[in-house]
Amino acid sequence: MNAEPGTAERISESDLESQAAEIQETGAFIDDVRAAIGRRIVGQAKLVDRVLMSLLTGGHVLLEGVPGLAKTLTVRTLAESIHTTFRRIQFTPDLLPADVIGTLVWDEKSGEFSAKLGPIFANIVLADEINRAPAKVQSALLEAMQERQVTVGDVTHPLPTPFLVMATQNPIEHEGTYPLPEAQVDRFMFKVRVDYPSRDEERQIMRLMASEELPPVDAVADPEQILAARALLPAVYLDQRVEDYVLGLVAATRDPAASGLADLEQWIEFGGSPRATIYLARAARAVAFLEGRSFVVPEDVQAIARDVLRHRVVLTFQAEAEAVDAEAILDRLLETVPVP
Repeated sequence: MNAEPGTAERISESDLESQAAEIQETGAFIDDVRAAIGRRIVGQAKLVDRVLMSLLTGGHVLLEGVPGLAKTLTVRTLAESIHTTFRRIQFTPDLLPADVIGTLVWDEKSGEFSAKLGPIFANIVLADEINRAPAKVQSALLEAMQERQVTVGDVTHPLPTPFLVMATQNPIEHEGTYPLPEAQVDRFMFKVRVDYPSRDEERQIMRLMASEELPPVDAVADPEQILAARALLPAVYLDQRVEDYVLGLVAATRDPAASGLADLEQWIEFGGSPRATIYLARAARAVAFLEGRSFVVPEDVQAIARDVLRHRVVLTFQAEAEAVDAEAILDRLLETVPVP
């Protein structure tokens, strides 16, 4: 293949077919992981797909939903289905940065300080109820999430590879919670809103959970398979017209009037940064990869746009006063921005 990974140069149909075959072979473990998760999680196909995309892209995910929707169980089950290390950190108002990243402790035998590394040093980290911890703890996560490293004292320690933060938060409970800083929120590739199951799905859940013991889950994948899939992801073909569509959607969050949506200007304080463009293109490639395709179509962008952009559209006070949320704004953008 002549085109460099990530470029929009046109490639031949035969190259696309051979690329698709390689994607299907390399990503065969995904079906095994999905089946393993399905042993415990009923329905929630969108949630499962998003956590699988986070594996493929290396992007962190923020899961928002009321208690009892299997957010924590899904992340825990994902970790059990892979030969990786897993740590769960329960975020509370009295949590300290040292409780997350680690600290220096005095060693009486050596007469020196040594680093005691925190639970952040794992492949998959579940930050449970992340909005219960104060800003100083949130700030401790910034370096880990962006740089994949942590500084304890004056020594920088690299985090394991792969490294993912999957966080949960409750949108309806406000007492004892803290709003996440914008810099923290922007480091999550996805913000996924988890909905209630259907009646039939809830019946299956009721029957599945008749016993207190969870169905066993075997590890069916390893980090090497995940990293091999990640290495292949940039080669998923993104045509220039689809690139323009991605750019157009993100630009519309910054300057809606230029996209024929002047009425939205009163509701948008800030739009998506270039990180939003990067993540939207990367996530669209992950959608195609999960479907075994070697190229991205506009429908892939539309399928994932809300989860990538909803937490990057900062609303004005007027929007909040008029009960206009990011979902309504993104619906308008997706209806208005021309699709190639």
